[in-house]
Amino acid sequence: MTDPVSGFFIAPNILGGPGDNVPRRSDAEGGAPPGPSRPPAARAATPLTRRALLAGGLAFAAAPARARTGFAAWLAAFRQSAARQGLSERTLSAALTGVAFLPDVVAHDSRQAEVARPLQDYLASAVSDARRKSGQKALTRFKPVLAQIERRYGVEKELLTAIWGMESAYGSFRGSLPVFSTLATLAFEGRRRAFFEAELLAALRIVQAAHATPAQMRGSFAGAMGHTQFMPSTYQRHAQDFDRSGHADIWGEDPTDALASTAQLLKAAGWRKGQPWAIEVLLPEGFDLALTGRIFARPARAWARLGVVPASGGALPDHGPGALILPAGPNGPVFLIYDNFHVIKKYNYADSYAIAVGHLSDRLAGGGPLRAGFPRNPWGMSTGERQALQARLTARGFDAGPPDGVIGEKGRAAIRAYERARGLPVTGVPSRALLARLD
Repeated sequence: MTDPVSGFFIAPNILGGPGDNVPRRSDAEGGAPPGPSRPPAARAATPLTRRALLAGGLAFAAAPARARTGFAAWLAAFRQSAARQGLSERTLSAALTGVAFLPDVVAHDSRQAEVARPLQDYLASAVSDARRKSGQKALTRFKPVLAQIERRYGVEKELLTAIWGMESAYGSFRGSLPVFSTLATLAFEGRRRAFFEAELLAALRIVQAAHATPAQMRGSFAGAMGHTQFMPSTYQRHAQDFDRSGHADIWGEDPTDALASTAQLLKAAGWRKGQPWAIEVLLPEGFDLALTGRIFARPARAWARLGVVPASGGALPDHGPGALILPAGPNGPVFLIYDNFHVIKKYNYADSYAIAVGHLSDRLAGGGPLRAGFPRNPWGMSTGERQALQARLTARGFDAGPPDGVIGEKGRAAIRAYERARGLPVTGVPSRALLARLD
């Protein structure tokens, strides 16, 4: 969604849970390999497909008269299908009467596929002074209830507050679009019809269960709702009536139920209280970069033997197996990530989102800024060279994401696949030599 603090785009969710959308993620956000909880329609598209989707979506949105005619017929058919699945006429009338096709929703959804930002820019927005100060105020204001939620679910209050800050600027921008029109528009538009029809059904069931009225259900450009931006199906799975009002209210001014619901989601995903999401580390000179990547976890003692040390100094702590990621190349911040990093990604699959939430939560808990700076040319390559490398890999059948110059885990996976296929040493390391070989 668009960040209400900075005006910049903040990475949406890809799993069909909370967050702003289910777009095809760019490599800037860490890629998005399909998984069991991820709808097939959300799989990453190639750059050519992305351009086609963007053009098609914008053209679709530019033809409102034709679209509205087809939309009415689709809505009538959907209403009949919903009735066969147990939705009452009262619910269908209350929620679907007056539902309209929203061209801006289609245009916004299409544009998101092209968004890619370097981690440095992303963090400058996500962990800005304004967001940190607002987060501290939120922690103070809701200290008692956050402490209660932390005790019940075992999820630290700073992490919950960081997600709240990322998703809605601590409740100040929860979305203003009518959820039923938004979901119906995206379902009718058709690129992910099955997914959004399922979300529309889930939204109808929320109304039928009297958890909210259609008027209360307002949200983002993709139908995500409330303080922590839950999709309707995620509400059904994880919503908590923590304040015992009789309904799990994620929409109102009081964030209690939304924060508890987020805690429940993270707990269900395996959050381990006391384990950091990651620590910033330093690599010794000459370190073998082929050992890095989120799929290559090792025990702390193994990394320590290889010379990995905390950026803050001292001995490497043992928080369980961890993997090294280089989101800005070996000369930028290097993170040793743990299981909790992957739990955050259940909320939003983007690596940059997980890093931003984790780092913001650390800052809210009293931690300092990142110690490493961001290189002008990550991986020792210019933006044009990195873009060319991505394009050439993809052209040869190794999907490196859109050629945006931001080479993250998806791009490195493409490099490893290429190296393996050509019988080369498998490193996953971008380089000018590799670029020349692909010429």
